Amino acid sequence: VVVQVAPAIRVAIGEEFGLPPGTRCTGKLASALSYLGFDDIFDTNWAADLTIMEEGTEFLARLKSAFTGGNSVLPMITSCSPGWIKYIEHSFPDKLSHLSTCKSPHMMMGAVVKSYYAEKLGVDPADMFVVSVMPCTAKKFEIVRPEMQKNGIKNVDAVITCRELADMIKEA
Repeated sequence: VVVQVAPAIRVAIGEEFGLPPGTRCTGKLASALSYLGFDDIFDTNWAADLTIMEEGTEFLARLKSAFTGGNSVLPMITSCSPGWIKYIEHSFPDKLSHLSTCKSPHMMMGAVVKSYYAEKLGVDPADMFVVSVMPCTAKKFEIVRPEMQKNGIKNVDAVITCRELADMIKEA
């Protein structure tokens, strides 16, 4: 069972326990997650860097295509937010081709965990359970999108919010 934590959670979780706003609780959070039974803890910030690199590569390819007479769609719009994706799908479906093809950082992390990390551990990805702790409830519906799985295995299995995690910690 693996958990990944969005950068905002490291600070927001402290407020749930009466700490001053902005207090960074990285160590306390890691200890609590370990106590709750997570086998491995990852920071989604690393996957955000991956997303930036992938989106940058995609943008440069689109730009090069545009300058060489290709059929490239510009401007390119980030695809990091599932709420934003849903908005475009429902309100401006004619603009879908402008969206980057990259997954959001937490979905990218889930894919890496269930491929590279699973292989390194010698674990079948189907036997892994990945939980994301996110500040955005739109991430909950993002994980059930059909494109967010590989071979029938979801990249991320569950999303919980900061408040839900705080409730779990308090209950434990």
